[in-house]
Amino acid sequence: ILLNGQKHMFTITLNGASPNKLFNEITIKDDFKKFSRLIESAYHKAPYYAEVSALLERIYNYEDKSLGAFMMNSFRVVLDYLEIDTKLLLSSTIEKDNSLRGKDKVKHICHLLGADTYYNAIGGQELYDKDDFKADGIDLHFVQTNLAPYAQSTNEFVAGLSIIDVLMHNGKEGTKKLLKEY
Repeated sequence: ILLNGQKHMFTITLNGASPNKLFNEITIKDDFKKFSRLIESAYHKAPYYAEVSALLERIYNYEDKSLGAFMMNSFRVVLDYLEIDTKLLLSSTIEKDNSLRGKDKVKHICHLLGADTYYNAIGGQELYDKDDFKADGIDLHFVQTNLAPYAQSTNEFVAGLSIIDVLMHNGKEGTKKLLKEY
């Protein structure tokens, strides 16, 4: 987020976090009181503070504190707000070969879902090979994000912040326009 004109990393406290556990085995421990105060301090003067704060409250007041369900809800809340109609599902609800890792797991899930196209963030170019996916009948595409500048509470644009900053400064319509510039 943007705090006092600088990038500021925020954290959420988890129960049972471990690289050896699945998302659905980890729960949210945070009560979000500190987070809420941090957001208020950082964005109370932002043009869309009131409506985005209410949106964030719907996210962190979600009853199911399982990390996977909590994250799924946060995506749903933001997507609904932005009027983006897309189907989401937790990979933990898919019967799959859990011994697979990395690209093999991704390709396996694509096959189970009948997907012939897979989109990944640009950083995945170091992990995934288009020809390897193509050999398994999957077109692999990488999405390059265009971090288009927008008005913030600073003189110089600070790129690469979370959706919280984008929403606080652009609201629904402005954010929808920015999302089309990837």
